[in-house]
Amino acid sequence: MTALHLRGVFLPEEQERDAWVIDGRLTFERVAGAETICRRGWILPGFVDAHCHIGLSPAGHEPDPAGQARQAEANRDAGALLLRDAGSPVDNSSVQQRDDLPRLVRAGRHIARPHRYIRHLGVEVEPDQLVAEVERQAKRGDGWVKLAADWIDRSSGERSDLAPVWPDDVLAAAVSRAHELGTRVAAHVFGEAALPGLINAGLDSIEHGTGLTEDLLDEVARRGIAVVPTLINIDTFDEIAVRGEARYPVYSAHMRSLLATSRQRIRAAYEAGVPIYTGTDAGGSLEHGRIRDEITALVGAGIPQREVIAQASWRAREWLGFRGLVEGAEADLVVYDADPTVELSTLFDPRLVLLRGLLSTSIG
Repeated sequence: MTALHLRGVFLPEEQERDAWVIDGRLTFERVAGAETICRRGWILPGFVDAHCHIGLSPAGHEPDPAGQARQAEANRDAGALLLRDAGSPVDNSSVQQRDDLPRLVRAGRHIARPHRYIRHLGVEVEPDQLVAEVERQAKRGDGWVKLAADWIDRSSGERSDLAPVWPDDVLAAAVSRAHELGTRVAAHVFGEAALPGLINAGLDSIEHGTGLTEDLLDEVARRGIAVVPTLINIDTFDEIAVRGEARYPVYSAHMRSLLATSRQRIRAAYEAGVPIYTGTDAGGSLEHGRIRDEITALVGAGIPQREVIAQASWRAREWLGFRGLVEGAEADLVVYDADPTVELSTLFDPRLVLLRGLLSTSIG
């Protein structure tokens, strides 16, 4: 592999320096004969889409490796070089076998309960089977499992609303077993009612988290539980409400309320010290490659721009067990003409994307 040379302002240190890439790794020791690919710019670790679904699209399941590769390429070209797949109904491990595609951390399949989640998406089990299914999905994933922890309970007719899916004692046993296996637990949760049980069970990340109320935030922060808000997906709540309001008016009103308070609640979580990471929920109703839109939404919610960039880049990489731009780290980086912690628009015009030390062919 040809050695590469680049110079620019490295984030988060904000220090202008030279760096070299050899055998897919970063070094700050001079490498003779390296090809210079960048002489100026702002250089930061590739972004992390901490909640997406490789193998899902708005059209449905995508089992074809070529289709999955196109999804991964859309993320790569947007600057997302590390993806946490938050549950997929198909085998997407082919993405992990290609050096030109983002690194992928998988969570196996969603674990759901019959009639209490999106059909054909997750493995559906009853509560007495939850611990055993967590054991199976822990083997299928890369250190994560994903629970569908709340959904509409249609048994109450027009009074139906979001409700917890799992009894608290079963949930606690499942999370405990996952941790014994060295696996972290992420949970889909929209509403308020399921959160106390999840928090007390000691889960690792709350996905969406639109039901987080201020009385819960101190405990979430104390436990170090992360929140991945997926604001651009939350913006579809009104469409969900429209589809359900004829049969389930209480549920529809609740979804609209969660949308209306979503920015306030995620800002309060940030201010309480809760770790916030950036995820799009791409693959369901949203196309892949929208990490920059989610970053923009989080800034719009009132989280300081530099903090959002940090959460979407070097902090999220560390959370998932990867390094930033340090000696010997993976050469996964993006270069911009302006400082992305100051100029948000520069995210939409990267100068270059380097993944595993290879220049992306899709970026000019």
